[in-house]
Amino acid sequence: MIRVLHIVGKMDRGGIETFLMNVYRNINREKIQFDFLTCATETPGDYDNEILDLGGRIYQVPGRRQGWLGHLRKLHEFFKEHPEYSIVHAHVSSLTNVSVLRIARKYGIHCRIVHSHNTREGGSAIHKCLHRINQLTLATYATDFFACSDLAAKWMYPKKQYKEGRYCVINNGIDTKNFAFNEDSRKEKRRQLGIEGKYVIGHIGRFHRQKNHHFLIDIFAELKARDEDCVLLLIGDGELRTSIEKKVRDLGLTESVRFLGVRSDIPDLLQAMDLFLLPSFHEGLPVVLVEAQTAGLRCCVSSAVSKEANITNLVEFVNLENSVEVWANAVLKNKNYLRKDTADVVTAKGYDITQIAEDLQKWYEFKAKTDLQI
Repeated sequence: MIRVLHIVGKMDRGGIETFLMNVYRNINREKIQFDFLTCATETPGDYDNEILDLGGRIYQVPGRRQGWLGHLRKLHEFFKEHPEYSIVHAHVSSLTNVSVLRIARKYGIHCRIVHSHNTREGGSAIHKCLHRINQLTLATYATDFFACSDLAAKWMYPKKQYKEGRYCVINNGIDTKNFAFNEDSRKEKRRQLGIEGKYVIGHIGRFHRQKNHHFLIDIFAELKARDEDCVLLLIGDGELRTSIEKKVRDLGLTESVRFLGVRSDIPDLLQAMDLFLLPSFHEGLPVVLVEAQTAGLRCCVSSAVSKEANITNLVEFVNLENSVEVWANAVLKNKNYLRKDTADVVTAKGYDITQIAEDLQKWYEFKAKTDLQI
């Protein structure tokens, strides 16, 4: 059995984590097992119980915010105590911290994968500077380079490496059958939510600056002023949720905006929607956008999102510099759109998780075999 160690912040229901779980559920776990080293708080992640049920292990070290020296010390202790790993797969949104790759190399881990899941650094000037510095030396710490899209590779990796194509795009795959449009599921979920006869706008994402919730609420306020039947579903949680709830109250939109929190019924919620709205400041290639398109939803997203995300021609890109009126026009013109089953299109474009899990398994097996030969 090959055990692959995935490096993540915390196994909550975010895009990176959901992609990882999609792979984990579909990989041959008699040959490949996933373990997780989390670098965040000690509170359990949303997926922790499922990981344990599937045979995975979860380890935790303090994050950098809890003390830089303690973070490094615990990483050294971990790799010293766990020599069984030959493959480390680090999932990153920037290169501000590549310590885990440096330390993994020191302890003789042969395969050290860095996996880009973003297209822009959203932090401070210091974070951006660290990203640039580590970008120059990344090849001395990582052995393999993955990205969720071509644009994510272009942003994350050095120009020469990108131009030479020394990276591999791993599509953010999903179980397409689970998300395929289903009229019965749509009617039932709308009945449960009490939104029959409404024009339902949906958004799924953590309440974080990157997702641009404040602007999203401004767009919805304009929509509501034009069409009383509009309802907004917000799925997710995060540090900005309280401020967004206050904004909704201040704008008198409480009856029309539903805060549904973290959910496990995402496929059914997507069926209930009429349009998916994603005005993010930046994204890699969002898993949720693949899910929404598989459900046959029209999607209005910011032009900061990679154009590769439009895998079904259901996506319209709108510039964030445009007014709320322009965004509202883009949303309302789709009100009478007739949903279609687009799951086959998504599968044909290479986003079905079954094939992606099979390809990754072959990669891991090849890398483990190479390590044994060395």
